[in-house]
Formats: sequence, structure tokens, C-alpha cells
Amino acid sequence: MRDIILIQVSGGDRPGLTAAFTRILAQFHLNILDMGQAVIHDTLSLGILVEVPPGAEAAPMIKDLLFEAHKLKISVRFQPIDLERYSEWVAGQGKDRYIITLLARKITAEQLSDVTAVVADNALNIDSINRLSGRVQLEPEGDAPAATDQRACIEISVRGEPKDAEAMRAAFLHIANERNVDIAFQKDSAFRRNRRLVVFDMDSTLIESEVIDELAAEAGVGEQVAAITERAMQGELDFNDSFRARVALLKGLDADALHRVQQRIRLTEGAERLIGTLKALGYSTAILSGGFTWFGEYLKARLGINHVYANELEIENGKVTGRVVGQIVNGQRKAELLRAIAEQEGISLEQVIAVGDGANDLPMLSIAGLGIAFRAKPLVKETAKQAISTLGLDGILYLIGVRDRDQAELLSAGLAARENLTAD
Repeated sequence: MRDIILIQVSGGDRPGLTAAFTRILAQFHLNILDMGQAVIHDTLSLGILVEVPPGAEAAPMIKDLLFEAHKLKISVRFQPIDLERYSEWVAGQGKDRYIITLLARKITAEQLSDVTAVVADNALNIDSINRLSGRVQLEPEGDAPAATDQRACIEISVRGEPKDAEAMRAAFLHIANERNVDIAFQKDSAFRRNRRLVVFDMDSTLIESEVIDELAAEAGVGEQVAAITERAMQGELDFNDSFRARVALLKGLDADALHRVQQRIRLTEGAERLIGTLKALGYSTAILSGGFTWFGEYLKARLGINHVYANELEIENGKVTGRVVGQIVNGQRKAELLRAIAEQEGISLEQVIAVGDGANDLPMLSIAGLGIAFRAKPLVKETAKQAISTLGLDGILYLIGVRDRDQAELLSAGLAARENLTAD
């Protein structure tokens, strides 16, 4: 008779533990049907599902494993698995899997409890939980300042099909708002692990400011531009009309003002880390902006962006004319450009990540394989597939499964490559 046994090992971790147990299994010529191991705070949890071949006995193997566990001062348990249950388990392979990613400055028990309750309500089974971020530093006591760039991320792999995917997403969004955590829910497909292009909105996404507001302040028309922006947000003007009206107010602005605004540009938290890591991974990047090419080209040179599409601000005799040249880059145009770049790169839309914060970003967010609302307005956050509000742009790396230690390795490799090019 064929025996199937689940062996569960737990205790203090040390080098050679797994080797000691698998060496015994090898002596009895067992087949490994499944295996998983995790180490949490130097404590090992190891599971091995084995098949004892027909004609062999399990008792001698169990005796040797118990003796080894006693010698190593760890625990071992044995659970027989009947053939019917094992067959059901095998038949379950091929079921859809999803990845739930929690991102925050710190992960709390309340956040995890709420998320796993939603998972349970949707009859999904948790297969694994992994930490993608580095080891979390404790907050300092007393008056010592806390770290401002702390990142925490865990990834939960679940199996099955949600009872109601839309209701599940709504529940996650509610938890995110209540618990100060970002929650991504993605199908664990081959495309998730093989994105090739990331496109960014520029203003209030890749950079912290809205360039047109900065230029308006330089021209002394900040209040007028703000009033037009408010009318557009209320639906009284479409993007093209409001954009033309705002640009018209810049007429006569000295071109030197563009240089002054450029010097004040601050990259969004995590932008350099994200772009550097993406480049090291071989991703292409693009800026698709309703702002101006003058600033997009500056960021292209500074960050190594591959493509820039934005509005060309007309300048004659050193002065802004109050007009733009060519087609305005609005929301629909952003989606068209995303499709064109993907076709140029020879990739599918599923392999594209789009990142933006405003309503005019929704068309490109909706067609990208991974659309991310970054520190976005509530309507955009509710509409987009995923949202990040608690971390910087480098939080996007967690959504494609890149761990902190991977990022450090990739950034180091990228720096070495640039130094070699400079030396040559």
C-alpha cells in the first residue's frame, strides 16, 4: 500500500537543518510531492509531503526523523494523508491565483486582520505570505526623530475565485482609507511578472508640483489660472478649453521663467529609485503629460526616460506667446500614445504599467495591464485598478514583486554599469 505523509518541522533555524532531514528521506528513497519552507525571526517552519513507495514501510523513516529532531532540539510532526484527499488536492491545480499586496509605512495587525477577513469572506485560500520589504526598524523612543522613508510590504498569495470581485475591491478600498494602507489585488499571471513598459504622468506624479501653476505664479496670474482649473474640475470646461485658457494667461512671460521653475522642480519621493531599478531590469519608460515638453525633456535627461510626449509651449523672441504647438495631450491622447509606444516596443498592453493622479489619466490607466492611481483624487483612486497613497513611487516595485534586497542589488549593478561606460 502506498503511504502519503506530511512531515512538519519547526524550531530554531541553523545551517544544515533541511539537509539533515532530507538526507534521511533520501536513505529511504522517498518521493517528494510538495515542499515549503519559511524562516521568521530565526525560527524555521518546514513542510514536506512525501510518498512512501509500495512495499516500503514508513515506521523506520519516522523513527529516524524523530531521533534527528531530538538531537537538533526541534519539533517534528507527522500527518497521514489519504489518497482521496491527495487526489482532490492534485485536481485543484490550475485554479486562478491572485496576489494581494499590502503597502504602508508600517504593517499593523488591524490592517492584516481586516484584509484576511475579506479574503475569508470570498472563500479564497491563502497559500503563502511573504515580506518584500527589508527588516523593519523599531520606532525610536523619546524625542528621537522617526525615519521618514520607512517602507513595509507583505505579499499574500491566494487561490480560488472571489465570490464578488467588485465587492472585494470595494472592501479593500474601504480598509485602505480607514487603516492608512494601500492594498493591491492582482491576478497572478505571467504578464504580472513580465511587464516591460512604464508610462508616467508628470505633474504631481513624477514631480511634486504642477508646472503650469508655477509658471502662472511667475507671470502673476496664479489666481486666474486656479479659477479656470476649478471650473474645469466642476465640469464647466473640458480639458482642452481649460488648458488653452490657462496657457493664454501666460502670454508675455519671459522664457527665463522656465529656467527658474525648472530649478525649483522636486522629484516625487522614490522616483529616482524606481526609475533606476526599472532601467536595471530592462524596462522602457515614458512621460505622457498634459504639461509641457520643455520640462519633460529636462526630466528625460535627468532620469534617463526613453520617451516624452507633452505639450509644446510656443516661445517667440524669448517670450511665451500664450499658445501651444500641435495637438494637445489630453486624456484620450495619452491613451493613444500609450498604445503607440507599446506597439513600437513590440509588447502587449498587458505588459504596460501606467501611473497618474488626475481624471485625464484615467483613459491610459484603464487600458494598461497595471493602472496605478498615485496619491490621486478620490474619484481617480476609486476608478483605477490599483492605488498607492502611503508610499513613494518606488512602492510600484512591490506590485511587480521586486523585493528591497533585489532593488539594492539592481541599483548597485546599474551604478557599476554607468561607471564602466564613463571609464570607457
